[in-house]
Amino acid sequence: MDARTTDFSAVRTAMQRYVDQEIIPGASWAVLRGRDVVDQHCVGFADREAKTALRPDHIFRAFSNTKIFVTCAIMLLVEEGRIGLDDAIEKFLPQLGNRKVLKQAATSLADVEPAKGQITIRQLLTHTSGLSYGIFDPGTVLFKGYNEARILNPMTPLADMIDRLADLPLSYHPGTAWEYSVATDVLGRIVEVVSGQQLDGFLKARIFDPLGMNDTGFSVPEAQQGRLVALYNGADVLDPMKPGLTRADDLPFPQAYRRPFPRLSGGGGLVSTLPDMLALVRALLPGPEALLKPETLRQMMTNQLPAGQTIRFANLGPIPGKGFGLGGAVTFAPTPFDPPNSTGEFQWGGLAGTHWWICPEANTAGVLMAQRYMGFWNPFFFEFKRLAYQAIGG
Repeated sequence: MDARTTDFSAVRTAMQRYVDQEIIPGASWAVLRGRDVVDQHCVGFADREAKTALRPDHIFRAFSNTKIFVTCAIMLLVEEGRIGLDDAIEKFLPQLGNRKVLKQAATSLADVEPAKGQITIRQLLTHTSGLSYGIFDPGTVLFKGYNEARILNPMTPLADMIDRLADLPLSYHPGTAWEYSVATDVLGRIVEVVSGQQLDGFLKARIFDPLGMNDTGFSVPEAQQGRLVALYNGADVLDPMKPGLTRADDLPFPQAYRRPFPRLSGGGGLVSTLPDMLALVRALLPGPEALLKPETLRQMMTNQLPAGQTIRFANLGPIPGKGFGLGGAVTFAPTPFDPPNSTGEFQWGGLAGTHWWICPEANTAGVLMAQRYMGFWNPFFFEFKRLAYQAIGG
């Protein structure tokens, strides 16, 4: 390990600027070179109204950072031979066999054709299964169907979600496209079926406890609620650089993350802290303390999408240069927004602005946490990463 001193002053100045401009309330981060923390810092507020400064022990809504935990849970079961990546999911969830697919230009949920293949575990891990979310594509037939069926209902357990999905068509034939979806929630249910444990119990026993993650779970205990950061909405969802933040603690539903709910969402249910997220990222770096075998980690960080395919969001369109591994995006061609030396970077984040990344080529990894709703891949994140990679020196 080299002993160069690393100057993160440009990173700190930039993040303070986003706080001062009221783009984000605060930011908390830790950056690794190899396995060593070379910068850890907080700027801004956990609660703007109370003027509470952000600290490393503050608890954040992890939202889709939850997906990497559930991916790890599945990969632990794959390593034990209890699940195969190319197993059809009806082996575990019979009601999701024999799928129907919505025809192109369908005007109703009845406008379907039989699926050309079965959904596999690998397709769930890569969001290529044909499932949807009912969040990002308002106005579509499937959006309406998912919301009328209350697929994301926090008041019902995961088993109920599977029963409701059984009646809905797929968005496309399994394996033919990429769409962000409830696939990771389905994987959460598969963990339960295969292990015979509830998802929270399995994650605690196999990931949280072994890695010393004391503050990660599906809700914040009563005694720790003072450590939960306030949540904010930006001024304009279409203009992420428009100044102004509004308190929005009850998103995505009242009391979310403040008390236990029946739904243990594998796609977005966890809360976590900077030290806990850092413990997970460290456990995904090759080495004696790794959570998974080197071959498993390599597979997770390898783009699984066919040549020419990238990830895409309904509101953003295709994202150039980004494929998807098992549980996170993989950069196969950096764009001008990305650090130039970030080829092979494995990363994802959450709807409220929390992110993690691992880049073997650049010998860096890290966690960046913020609390702005719709803050995933916001400009502050891209600027942070470019400056952090620069400070590390590739």
